[in-house]
Amino acid sequence: MPADAPADAIAEIRRRAAAGDPGSVAYAAVLAALGAGEDQSWSVALERLGRAAELGSKVAQGQLRVLSGEPEGGEGRWAGLAAAVDLGPWLSATELVPLAPGAPVAEAPGFLSPAVCGWIIERVCGGLARAQVYDATDGSTIERPERSNSAFVYWMAQLDLVILLVRAKIAAALGAAVGTLEPCQILHYAPGQEFRPHYDFIDTETPGHAAELKRGGQRVATFLVYLNEGFEGGMTSFPLLGFGYKGEAGAGLTFSNVDAAGEPDPRTLHAGQPPTSGEKWLLSQWIRDRAGQTPYAT
Repeated sequence: MPADAPADAIAEIRRRAAAGDPGSVAYAAVLAALGAGEDQSWSVALERLGRAAELGSKVAQGQLRVLSGEPEGGEGRWAGLAAAVDLGPWLSATELVPLAPGAPVAEAPGFLSPAVCGWIIERVCGGLARAQVYDATDGSTIERPERSNSAFVYWMAQLDLVILLVRAKIAAALGAAVGTLEPCQILHYAPGQEFRPHYDFIDTETPGHAAELKRGGQRVATFLVYLNEGFEGGMTSFPLLGFGYKGEAGAGLTFSNVDAAGEPDPRTLHAGQPPTSGEKWLLSQWIRDRAGQTPYAT
């Protein structure tokens, strides 16, 4: 499906789902979760996911195992697993713990379960590409030596209920509307790969960023989730704040990119330090100050 999800593509998904195609039924669950052409409903989305699993969709079955917390079994009772998924922890606020007094950085220990983290990594393997940055001259995205890691971007065709619930959980933690979230990214760092010190806010003093700032508004917050362990180095450092962070698998880290007046906060200079051994996986979610940031925003 194209990133802008034209109506005819959605109609084709619905037609195939009605005919019992397992993959299309699984994706119809995504449409219900998004409210794409219908009323948004998590319960309908889960019901469809259960039906897709019963029809044999391995992707739907994997999601239900992760979301239900039952990694084994499920055959013959997928609908029951779908009905038993507890949406409360996904849709309610998560406690954020400041890392230092007065610093705009906080952590959320145990934000995602190891099973969810593993599912995300498994789903994006093979889809990585060199990560890019904004070109200061014209606002396009380009490869630059200061960022050598890889990334995977969730456009509409790649979505599933797990990642949509992760986005909903991040929005709830920050008190933000889901529509202000940019497309979610998964970041991968092999040994030696890094993202040198940089800011996430849209620089109001850089001419090439003016069009992006006008289009989408300021990038007011960042939310990261460490997806794995077993690597050395790889800390997220804040050189001007004098500390860094390396979380356990599932730990969340968030920081405000602007101050109380909504102006870019230079204290948020940060870097993705390179692993010295092993590989690092992160989920990265940027939040803007206005809605409508993705083709699938609701």
